[in-house]
Amino acid sequence: MPDAEDVRRIALSLPETTEKVAWNMPTFRVAGKMFATVPEEETSIAVRCPKEERDELVLAEPEKFWIAGHEAQFAWVRARLAALDDEAELRDILTDSWRQAAPPRLLESHPELGAPSRE
Repeated sequence: MPDAEDVRRIALSLPETTEKVAWNMPTFRVAGKMFATVPEEETSIAVRCPKEERDELVLAEPEKFWIAGHEAQFAWVRARLAALDDEAELRDILTDSWRQAAPPRLLESHPELGAPSRE
């Protein structure tokens, strides 16, 4: 089961990612744009996700994903770390969120991370 240290290790392995404490929790940013946080008691993550896809995720896998009330108006979703299948799924989630925040120059210089699926 992935944990907060796995989140930190994977997030910081992504190009030009920095960690900054904000709102008393770790946040991860690329080029100054936040793409992941580790809220609560480090049992979940919050990541960027277009609202349409976010709603589909929550409906399809409510045991894994949910929308925090204060984030409902934003394109973010929460994922329960204990419900993730493995570290590979965590890496996919974090990488997808990173792609949504990363500037085009980083996406172009790191094709191994795949094309952004959306903005």
